Amino acid sequence: MYDVIIIGAGPAGLSAGIASRESNLNVLILDEFPKLGGRLHGQLHQEPNGEWWNGVAETKKLVDRAEELNTEIKTGVAVHHIEKTEAGFSVHTNIGVLDTDQLLIATGAAEVAAPVPGWTLPGVMSIGAAQVMTNVHRVRVGQKGIVIGVNVLSAAIARELQLAGVELHSMALPAYNVVTKDHSHPKKVMEGLVRIAHLAPSAFLRFGSKFAKAAWIRNLAVTFYPGGGVKMWGMPIHIRKAITQINGTEEVESVTMSNVTTEGELIPGTEETIAVDFVCIAGGLYPLAELAAVIGCPFQYLEELGGHVPVHNEQMKTPIEGLYVAGNITGIESSKVASAQGTLAGLSMAKEKATDPADLNKQVKRAMDHVKQTRADASIQFHPSIDEGRTKVHDAFKQIEQEKIAR
Repeated sequence: MYDVIIIGAGPAGLSAGIASRESNLNVLILDEFPKLGGRLHGQLHQEPNGEWWNGVAETKKLVDRAEELNTEIKTGVAVHHIEKTEAGFSVHTNIGVLDTDQLLIATGAAEVAAPVPGWTLPGVMSIGAAQVMTNVHRVRVGQKGIVIGVNVLSAAIARELQLAGVELHSMALPAYNVVTKDHSHPKKVMEGLVRIAHLAPSAFLRFGSKFAKAAWIRNLAVTFYPGGGVKMWGMPIHIRKAITQINGTEEVESVTMSNVTTEGELIPGTEETIAVDFVCIAGGLYPLAELAAVIGCPFQYLEELGGHVPVHNEQMKTPIEGLYVAGNITGIESSKVASAQGTLAGLSMAKEKATDPADLNKQVKRAMDHVKQTRADASIQFHPSIDEGRTKVHDAFKQIEQEKIAR
């Protein structure tokens, strides 16, 4: 019987394990992959202050600290079911059933698949797969490629590919379909582009992004968006062009690009063929929350957080007694925020087990403040109105707790 089982060994799970072990809890961290660190492994970028964020190095720091504390960690373990019991939780895995008093789900996020005709050809991959191949495995994904999907994630990883010496023709929108409707709408995409313009080396783009926060200016910018795109890091970003087809017989050979209206409708007769040997599709991220659903945790759908998220409070506790969540399962944000949430969750669980929680109360308060400060300091946000989304999900927790008392 463990005090805490943590599902997921990314930045949130590892940080939670460290905080729990520092409070002398009996902890087990599980992850289905052979390597610890989750999405941290693929991250390598320069911060606005000039410092480099190296996900591999950050993973090593977390793993080294966890090992110093004799934290039990098992990789290659898949969790397929969770039961709530009188004593806590039974976690069903491929190595048997594991029992725990408290449970933290830190399963992270998954990529949204944006279907484009020809996307099953060899040479087509998600933008996240390209990141891992480049930064983790040091494998060149191709000679010249194109990114389908203009968002915070694709822009950040495109820059990483460039830094690794990979040539990118441009970034463009996917053609409209039921799945890509938001990602193919120029006006909606412009909102996201404004949120990353401050990272561009062009002073003009940085200056212009300040004015484009107004909706009418964004609409005007879409109407008069340059046909050749706006360059960031020397790479054209198109929001008035869409990829309608990925071409090739046995592998990617080219893509078909067409002009679109301000509403994302294809303009006939504007098709052009662009020779590339790989394609990255970027549909964004969504919280990977199936395990929380299995156990019956209540959810809310919040666009500000990236999709369906389990209801939880500011201390990362859910309405199910003993169940906590942390990281991108609670909303799409940076690895730094996920790590801060993990530390907070670990301290919150330790407080529940403590006979004298006075000191831990102070640590939990500091950890809550650290999460907020880390979020405020983030150079980019994956979704607008992230604070409003957090407030909504915390209010939902309060409402559920009040209904419990009323019953």
